[in-house]
Amino acid sequence: MTPLKYIAGYQQEIQDQVASLLSSGKLKNVLLNRYPNTHDIRTDKALYDYTMAIKNQYLRKSQPVAKILFDDKISLSHQALGLHSYVSRVQGNKTKAKNEIRISSRLKRVPEPFLRMLVVHELAHLKEKDHNKAFYQLCCHMEADYHQLEFDLRLLLTQIDHDSNPYD
Repeated sequence: MTPLKYIAGYQQEIQDQVASLLSSGKLKNVLLNRYPNTHDIRTDKALYDYTMAIKNQYLRKSQPVAKILFDDKISLSHQALGLHSYVSRVQGNKTKAKNEIRISSRLKRVPEPFLRMLVVHELAHLKEKDHNKAFYQLCCHMEADYHQLEFDLRLLLTQIDHDSNPYD
């Protein structure tokens, strides 16, 4: 059986339950019952608008974001689903810095709550660079079910590694 790398940090009891669901072929149905539909955000412009609406609701006074897009180069195998980068460029004698958010294009066909959780995660990096207590408090402020959605997304990634994406 494929190791459960996406839930390796969870209690053994939880890992055993997930392994049981996988081996019986029921994890896919659990996910589809809980999250039956995928989102309709397919273009970079739609992702930009979606992300900016969340940013303007919760982080209006934070640093601006110059670029938000789906990225084909972000691989699920490295457990990176999105990237927040602070890009500095020297132009003449000035340094210009811009925030960029990139979301794995593999997440174009997942339920909207998973996309929202990931966008919230990347937006939280505008204020908190590290994954510390303040970072996760900010994530929970923007998305009350943040931790459950993160776990459920890990379940989806486990399902994809094991067999297939139920949303394809």
